[in-house]
Amino acid sequence: MLTGEFRNALDEKGRLLIPSRIRNEIVGSDLVLTRGMDRCLWLFPPDQWRALSESLMRAASPFTKEARMMQRRIIAPAQEVEIDKAGRINIPRSLMQSAGLSRDCVLLGINRYLEIWDADAYDAYLEETEPDFQQAAEKLGGSVSFFDENQ
Repeated sequence: MLTGEFRNALDEKGRLLIPSRIRNEIVGSDLVLTRGMDRCLWLFPPDQWRALSESLMRAASPFTKEARMMQRRIIAPAQEVEIDKAGRINIPRSLMQSAGLSRDCVLLGINRYLEIWDADAYDAYLEETEPDFQQAAEKLGGSVSFFDENQ
């Protein structure tokens, strides 16, 4: 399971260290990097990327404006990246710019994929969305069980 919050710096060549705890959960060294929502990047193991991209393509007709927009924003910019021997991935400049990445980054494990944020943008996002988070938590309150009821 890909979980955790990690803060790392991009080096001068646009490389970002993937923490060993995350690397240990990934089979192989290949990943797929693309634009995400909320001005971050999404990083997927190949099998998870395949499932998402196939699902998007099945659900969306190229004859609708919304479908074309999703395909152009998520599928088209996707690039394979490889974890090097030092545990880093190279983030292409176009994706760095689209996410507004500067030196300090946040890497978030979201179970099946990772998000890469500019640290200042992520901190601002947390602050801005706090009221929405509280409301969403209240709405989920009755539908999420923390414990197995049979225990």
